[in-house]
Amino acid sequence: MSPSRTFILRPVATSLVDGCHHAGGAVAYIQLPVSALPEVDYPIIQVVTFYPGASPDVMASSVTAPLERQFGQVPGLQQMTSTSSDGSSVITLQFNLTLNIDVAEQEVQQSINASARTCRRICPRRPSIARLIPPTLPFSPCADIEEYSALESGRPGGYAPRSQDLAVAGVGL
Repeated sequence: MSPSRTFILRPVATSLVDGCHHAGGAVAYIQLPVSALPEVDYPIIQVVTFYPGASPDVMASSVTAPLERQFGQVPGLQQMTSTSSDGSSVITLQFNLTLNIDVAEQEVQQSINASARTCRRICPRRPSIARLIPPTLPFSPCADIEEYSALESGRPGGYAPRSQDLAVAGVGL
């Protein structure tokens, strides 16, 4: 005998069971907690290094590259972006969401300590670490490709973002 035969022979009982399932689902749906922006501690850490008077090339080769090599060995690292400018270097490290930000910060600090000998020889100050939580950062909409092309071609009407600005914002060209 087929299990569906019972439901075919008793349509009223089938309707009552179906109604109970719908009512139970509606009650459960109403009681589900919903949050538009859940409390998530995004594991993003930014390392800033200052070397007054250094050119962007010197910052990139002498400061940013050794730190990037150290940070590349940190477990759970998902993405790393860096920007080197006159006298400063900014390295942004994004980790897996499953990784606790405290653990990530300790790992980054250990990597900085491991490269301290190189950094101390080059930079007068120790690199500083900051946690970044994306919902609290200011919103800056990025230009789409057509607007970017118009801006870069020199047409009036706006600021042409540099490629490293877009790399920091997470836009790949």
